[in-house]
Amino acid sequence: MLKSLINLLYPEHCNGCNSQLLETEAVLCIQCRHELPFTHQCINPENEIAKRLSGRLPLEHASSLLYFHKQGMVQQMVHNLKYRGRQEVGKLAGQLYAAELKNAGVLQTVNEIIPVPLHPKRLRERGYNQVTEFGRALSAGLDISYNEKLLLRTAYTKTQTKKNLEARAGIIGSAFEVKATEKDYNKHFLLIDDVITTGATLESCGRLLLSIPGAKLSIVTIAYTE
Repeated sequence: MLKSLINLLYPEHCNGCNSQLLETEAVLCIQCRHELPFTHQCINPENEIAKRLSGRLPLEHASSLLYFHKQGMVQQMVHNLKYRGRQEVGKLAGQLYAAELKNAGVLQTVNEIIPVPLHPKRLRERGYNQVTEFGRALSAGLDISYNEKLLLRTAYTKTQTKKNLEARAGIIGSAFEVKATEKDYNKHFLLIDDVITTGATLESCGRLLLSIPGAKLSIVTIAYTE
């Protein structure tokens, strides 16, 4: 009764198409859920992300949950997640991908999930890291520890989405640092982010994690830009 009243006064809208959600729907409407562009990359070791990062990082696994197209549903979802406080989008993505990754039997040796960090100033501006709920949902679904203190962002940079790979790499290369101790040695880390475009941010963070003695690295993101 109370939920019905709340929905009447403050109706929730689909994060994919912005239509008003029915009382039985959450985050996405039934049609958008049905039309989610799943990549199914986790069952293909030679997928697009693996090829994009080939020769740049030695990886145990790399995959994304969804394809990202301009003006598409996933772009709307990511925009709502990053700029409109709709953290339930990240949680849903984590729940969906945890089930797929678990069924595929990959990432069984991962010890910790590591999010790409935000600079403290950006974190204050936004109020949250957009990959936190994604990571926590993966953590719960895969029964893997979530660690947001190992990687730090030390440089405050403007968005790099319109820069090419070389320019992004130059700017991002010194933007992070790793705070590792002996307890972090010989671990398999799962690095996560929202969207992979050029891969420059993930490469920079991945190199730092791989600088830890005995470290192995896998990468998972919510979406992949073709």
